[in-house]
Order: sequence, then structure tokens, then C-alpha cells
Amino acid sequence: MVLMSFEFSLVNHLPLAEGFGINTNIFETNVINLAAVVAIVISFVGKSLTSLLEDRKKTIVSNLQEASQRAAEAQEKLAQARNQLQLAQKKALQIREEGVLKSTQEISNCVSQHEQRLSLLDDFKQETIQFYQQKAFKQAYMYVISRIMSNVKERLTKNLDSTYHIVVNNFYVSRFTEYNP
Repeated sequence: MVLMSFEFSLVNHLPLAEGFGINTNIFETNVINLAAVVAIVISFVGKSLTSLLEDRKKTIVSNLQEASQRAAEAQEKLAQARNQLQLAQKKALQIREEGVLKSTQEISNCVSQHEQRLSLLDDFKQETIQFYQQKAFKQAYMYVISRIMSNVKERLTKNLDSTYHIVVNNFYVSRFTEYNP
């Protein structure tokens, strides 16, 4: 407060707009003070501030270059991944087609084998039927022959007198004479 009163007392004694003096306009004084402070700061701190800004600029530029390099690497990896994906899709399609082809071949092989087995079974069935038919015919033939033989023996043993014997012989002789080869 003492200072202020000193300033005001000096201001009252100085003539206006004459030479060097104290400017009582606070806004102008602040602008001049700010300019002086900025000039002093720039002169003392300017070089270190400039070097800090240069370092920061270099750091930012290197970070941008690294980011660009990483982006390029990421693009390259993305392109590689897309190529691998396309190759994998082609391989999967090829495997699917091979699977369909192999399954079709396997199905046709199974059908062919099944048809062959059915044919063999049908042949075996026919052979079995023929075998049992022949066996049945043979049994029937043997039965008929045995019955005929037993009837013949029975007749021969039952009616074996001389007149019957002469009649049978005459019958067969007459048949033999009628035979023409």
C-alpha cells in the first residue's frame, strides 16, 4: 500500500506525455510486462524449448514411422491370412469333392458286392433246390422200384406154378419177336 501511494504521488507530479515516465494505464502496463516476460523466457528458455520441441517432433515422427511400418506389416499379414484362407477354402472344397467322389465309389462298390452276393445266393438256392429235387426224385424212384420189386417177388413166389411160368415166357417171347430195332 505504501508503494501504491508512492506511485500515485509520482504520477501526480509528472507531467503528461513528456519523456520517460510511469504509465498508469494498467492494461498497457500488463501488455508491456507480458511482452518483456515472453522475450526473456524466449531468450533463456527458447533454446531448451526448441530442443524439447525438436525431440518431441523426432519422437512423434519415429512413432508415426513405426505405426506406418506396423500398419504395412499388418496389411501384409492380413494379405497372407487372406491367401491362407483362400487356400484353406480351396483345400476344403477339394476334400469335400474327394469325399463325395469316394463315398459315391464306395456306395457303388457296396451295391456291386451286394448284387454279386445276391447272385451267388440265388445260384446256391437254385443248386440246393435242384439237389433236394433230385434227392426227392431218387427217393421216390427207389421207393417205386422197391415196391415194384417186392410186388414182382411176391407174385413170383405166390403164383409160381408151371402154367403161369409158360404164360409169362410166351408173353415175353412174343414181345421180343415184335421188337424191331
